[in-house]
Amino acid sequence: MRLEKRALILPLLSSVIANVGVVLAQNATVNVDACPGYNATNVFNIRNGFKADLVLAGKACNVYGKDYERLSLTVTYETDNRIHMKIVDPSNSRYEVPESVFPRPKSWDGNRDTPNINFRYTKAPFSFTITRKSTNEVLFNTTGYPLVFEPQYLRVKTSLPTNANIYGLGEHTNSFRLPSDNTVRTLWNRDAYGVPNGTNLYSDHPVYFEHRTTGTHGVFLLNSNGMDVKLQTVNGGTSLEYNVIGGILDFYFLAGPSPVDVAKQYAAVAGLPAEIPYWGLGLHQCRWGYKDYYEVAQVVANYSAANIPLETMWTDIDYMYERLVFTNDPQYFPLAKMRELVSDLHARGQQYIMMVDPAVGVKPGVSGAYDRGQALGGVWMKNPDGSDFQGLVWPGVTVWPDWFNPKTPTYWENEFRLFFDPATGIDVDGAWIDMNEPASFCMYPCSDPSAEATSQGLPPSRTSPPPASTLSLPIGTSAPGLTSNLLKRDNMYTNVLNPPYAIHHAADNLSARTAFTNVIHSNGLIEYDTHNLFGTMMSSATRDAMAKRRPGLRTFIITRSTFAGAGAKVGKWLGDNLSTWWHYRNSIAGMLNFAALFQVPEVGSDICGFGDNTTETLCARWATLGAFNPFYRNHNADAPIPQEFYRWPTVAQAARNAIDMRYRLLDYFYTAFHQAHLDGTPVLQPLWFQYPKDTNTYGIDMQFLFGEWILVSPVTQENVTSVSVYFPNDIFYDFKSYAIINGVGATVDLSNIDYTEIPVHIRGGVVLPLRVSSAYTTKQLRKKDFELVVAPDRSGKASGSLYIDDGVSITQAKTYTARYSYSGKQLKVSTKGLFDVGGLKYRTVKILGVESAPSSVWLNGHTLASSAIAYNSTSHSIAVNVTQPLTSSFTLKWT
Repeated sequence: MRLEKRALILPLLSSVIANVGVVLAQNATVNVDACPGYNATNVFNIRNGFKADLVLAGKACNVYGKDYERLSLTVTYETDNRIHMKIVDPSNSRYEVPESVFPRPKSWDGNRDTPNINFRYTKAPFSFTITRKSTNEVLFNTTGYPLVFEPQYLRVKTSLPTNANIYGLGEHTNSFRLPSDNTVRTLWNRDAYGVPNGTNLYSDHPVYFEHRTTGTHGVFLLNSNGMDVKLQTVNGGTSLEYNVIGGILDFYFLAGPSPVDVAKQYAAVAGLPAEIPYWGLGLHQCRWGYKDYYEVAQVVANYSAANIPLETMWTDIDYMYERLVFTNDPQYFPLAKMRELVSDLHARGQQYIMMVDPAVGVKPGVSGAYDRGQALGGVWMKNPDGSDFQGLVWPGVTVWPDWFNPKTPTYWENEFRLFFDPATGIDVDGAWIDMNEPASFCMYPCSDPSAEATSQGLPPSRTSPPPASTLSLPIGTSAPGLTSNLLKRDNMYTNVLNPPYAIHHAADNLSARTAFTNVIHSNGLIEYDTHNLFGTMMSSATRDAMAKRRPGLRTFIITRSTFAGAGAKVGKWLGDNLSTWWHYRNSIAGMLNFAALFQVPEVGSDICGFGDNTTETLCARWATLGAFNPFYRNHNADAPIPQEFYRWPTVAQAARNAIDMRYRLLDYFYTAFHQAHLDGTPVLQPLWFQYPKDTNTYGIDMQFLFGEWILVSPVTQENVTSVSVYFPNDIFYDFKSYAIINGVGATVDLSNIDYTEIPVHIRGGVVLPLRVSSAYTTKQLRKKDFELVVAPDRSGKASGSLYIDDGVSITQAKTYTARYSYSGKQLKVSTKGLFDVGGLKYRTVKILGVESAPSSVWLNGHTLASSAIAYNSTSHSIAVNVTQPLTSSFTLKWT
């Protein structure tokens, strides 16, 4: 479907922006700060915490409904670094995020006598503070801001320091550090074409990090209802205010004190990131608009001809028959040809992924997925009268699986088993799930979906003839080498279609272009409460379905819509961006949010942009920046011009150069992903994570760290070949030339940066394991030897590690780990593990920052011949030929 057609379906950006900031609350003039709040009574101790009753402290405000007269407070010191606070209605069981969707942390070893943060409270009126024990610094403070708790309005407000450094509260396209003056972060997942700034987007992550020179802490509100989080500065005082339209108050306070500590502590709550397959870090190519199987195969062939490494080919909804999920068009994407295509890709060491949408077309006798769902008694979401809720997506009138229905997981697994059967179907290697906010094209109130489908021309017609049945695939079978359960709740809601407090939703109505908020799930929960969970629940069901197709193997699933904790199952792409320099720049903050804060490390933007026409220079720059996205995929829409990397000479060379760096670094990055899976250490980091006392770094979101040690500083302006790079007070080395930069906490202007290049530097203090050269596929890459690059810090020390496994198995029978330490002009390499690395070797060791040629070099105590040693006086580096098996431990020393 053309973008022009899509523009009729989705709100125009201008109308979106016009809607932002419009609050329809019936009592908008009431001063909530003047409400009575609550008094704490009947306080008593429990294991590692206490409980109390909260009793309304005066005349009810009833600002957006009737105030609850009595609440129940529970505070638990779950660990020394985590406090859990819940406020609920003790009389009625209100909705809270189901344990099945967001499993709660199980390990409680906290002690309220020895915590690193403390919960302190005032009884009348009730307020509380979170303080850091080591400094007595107040981190969260509700003093002077009464608690409001009504059926459809919950309010908690804390004071903040002036010019507070607040990060998170996504998904958004604001700056990485949120403005602390009159910013509203609305959390209500929606289909957000163009990812407009200042609006709610596809995902809901109600967590923020606040950073100060004295430390970092985190605050997570486990609530899936719609909400506004307001950052305001009034009369010199800054505050953060939650305005939530349902559920309960379920807070986790995380102590830090370092930024990485907070990230790890949040991972302990939200879930550690899933381990991804090694091949998932390769280059991916997709487009909405590949008209038939032959064009898909031709793209693969063109990448080979252009000598640009391509790891995984993708296909959008184009393959479907009349846009029906779990079908293929027999003329344009015939099953036999699709199976041949996938077989050839696998023979070349490449992978294939296809789009799967949640909406199932209501086409009895045509859509097997619909018929099989009906045969199970209907696994769809329901209207209040028990009928199937219907909307409008690509195939026309659709229904949606009810992920809370106990029959739905079996249904979904069966659909994957049938359509993607390796023996009889299309043997995909991963899954791409979209439109799962869920998105609907039917205009509210959607009284006649069939009529709207006709008026919108859904499903769209093909605009080209099918390919000849006799065409042979152009790709061959060899890849080239490179030349370089809750019960129904009595929620006491009065109006779920138009709640009394209207969040700053960018659409006209909470139900606009999505499932209606009065939709009922099989367990009695309503969409008003669970809307923001749909994408993550689909992600979990898809992950389970893919795991059953290939038992024992890691899944690779990319989703558009997420909720907190999604990274434990899937990766995420940043949605339908545009081919503009603003979107290029903004993609950095987007991936930092997900990778550094939200614990969704496999994240990236549509490289070169999804909507609108890209340009050669923009695509070239984006190809280089994309190589340092965890998820690296070129993808665009059907109406704009094609933008595969081989379309322009400059872009092709930029891609080759960037992929060469990425692939040589791939094991370093894979090791970082493994560490993230073990303890939540972020795979991407903003500069302030490593330089927490350098105030100049707090607002930087045009540079970032790839892993902990690779500083990436892309050119961010159009038609320029220079960039101002901030170097903290530390030592850095150019990744390619090894030239030293002694940072002094100031910007340095780098010039003459070709459109095919990107500035990349190594932070001093690391030993980097690099492949000696790149390869066309990651399977080829895994056969390449290693070199070690020692980049000492200012004290002459460095360390590092390397982790290797088979790259695909969930449970590893054997692994390989190497540890590197460098000090006093001596490198020690120690290895352990029984994973078979074959004949792989360490070819060379390069030591950077060496002022003069060494007089002697010893390997395991034996003096090396001068022919094995090369000193570069320009880069001040030594290259030593060691040729040691990867399995060996050895020592290299020089004087």
